Amino acid sequence: MIDTPIIEEINVWTTPLYVTQMPDHDFLKDALLAAVYQQKAAQTIAIESRVAPKAKHALHESTLDFLELADANIMEAKRTFEELILEIAASVNKAFWPEDMEADAHIIESWYHVTQNGGYHDVHSHPNCSWCGIYYLEPGDAKDEGKGGLNRFYDPRANAEHYADPGTAYLGSQGVWDFTPTEGQIVIFPSYLKHSALPYFGQKDRVVIAFNSIIEAY
Repeated sequence: MIDTPIIEEINVWTTPLYVTQMPDHDFLKDALLAAVYQQKAAQTIAIESRVAPKAKHALHESTLDFLELADANIMEAKRTFEELILEIAASVNKAFWPEDMEADAHIIESWYHVTQNGGYHDVHSHPNCSWCGIYYLEPGDAKDEGKGGLNRFYDPRANAEHYADPGTAYLGSQGVWDFTPTEGQIVIFPSYLKHSALPYFGQKDRVVIAFNSIIEAY
């Protein structure tokens, strides 16, 4: 009689993404939208950050310090984002951090996108930070089927689809994961993960607040 071998599964190089709901979205939404549109009205160019303007179309982008504005609602939103980031970072790094380590999350860059009909943002990633987030303040018509405006995340395994047969079905057929914007949701993801905002077709503005963060230990 042949003994059945024990096969151990080891998952390596996984890419964690996290989705949650902004706790005070209903309370903060109107004030945050007002702040976004106040800043947008003062913009002299569409891509005020001046970062990769050719990768963006039919959208307005602020400078990279939106969450630094001296506004109580913006400050509350920033505090919430940093608490969520720290909770996620502590959880995913639990096996790698010393037991007595203390840490803080700091948002180092933040901006809004106001995307209009036909707008999009080409594929990119965010250097010089560890965790990134997108807060769907107002998804506009993106919630409706066929209106676009989805965020697409790309498989970071560069050679994952160099060959396909039934044995590779688990890898997926597209190498992408599409996230449909839902009002008040936040998606948090590692900075190396390439992503894009697919073309949006709607009469309402699609408004998001995005941010980059670092973790500091002490």
